[in-house]
Amino acid sequence: MQRDLEIDLLRSFVAIAAHRNFTRAAEAIGRTQSAVSLQLKRLEEIVSERLFERTRNSVEITPTGEALLVYANRILSANEAALSHIRRPEAEGIVRFGAPDDYASYLLAPILAAFTAEYPLIQFELTCESSIDLLPMLEHGEIDIMLGTHQTDQVQGRIARYESLHWVAGPDYVDDPERGLSLALFPNGCAVRGAGLQALEQIERPWRIVCSTRSVALIEQTVLNGTGVSVMEAAIIPDTLRILDGQPGFPPLPEIAMSVHYNKAACAPHIAIFADYLVGELGKRREARAKQSA
Repeated sequence: MQRDLEIDLLRSFVAIAAHRNFTRAAEAIGRTQSAVSLQLKRLEEIVSERLFERTRNSVEITPTGEALLVYANRILSANEAALSHIRRPEAEGIVRFGAPDDYASYLLAPILAAFTAEYPLIQFELTCESSIDLLPMLEHGEIDIMLGTHQTDQVQGRIARYESLHWVAGPDYVDDPERGLSLALFPNGCAVRGAGLQALEQIERPWRIVCSTRSVALIEQTVLNGTGVSVMEAAIIPDTLRILDGQPGFPPLPEIAMSVHYNKAACAPHIAIFADYLVGELGKRREARAKQSA
């Protein structure tokens, strides 16, 4: 007798795949570590395959797990869309939404426009700050929900997607790998800034900050003037800049985690609807961009 995939099991599976850690996965979905482990065991029994290889120090997804992950995200997205549609009569209120300036400027506008068209009675109050500043605002109840970034070993919140990072410069920039880099970066505490500086430290290349700002436009202008280079997420790189990855003196950069933070247990229905929509749309847009690049 065939057993069907269960939503709760898939939700725990996706959390483990995102965090590569049972404790952090359990915290992200509001369950105990033992409950998450038991759910994974039940899911592996249903598919009759191992989904993760577990050692004392690591959790690595198997090829079967990678294949299931694609379908699990689709199933969860469809489930959330169905629930959102059913709850639509309740979809009225104000969402106090916090996001970094770069996402608000380049990534969120079409998502918010599409959401507003579907849920016209929900209004937004948008606050643009860095993730490190938005987190305490969320804890103190000054905002209802936020989109933030984290280095992959410091993941928090509900993972929406992973985003690649790139070295960028103006079209006429010429680098001397024997000299230090002049950098235009986001402020202290930003995961993107931290990833770039750590990469330079690993190859022992000297650097100096010539511009530190939350404004993507100011970073873009600084870089276009030939004053320096920057590190940016793939989704927000302006067409005016070119990618320098692979050139001497520019070490490989890691991915960062893009995650949605909100109090799932205590939030109003319209907040939950937006959270589900935001996670689903961010994941779809990365998948679409990946297909275009392939």
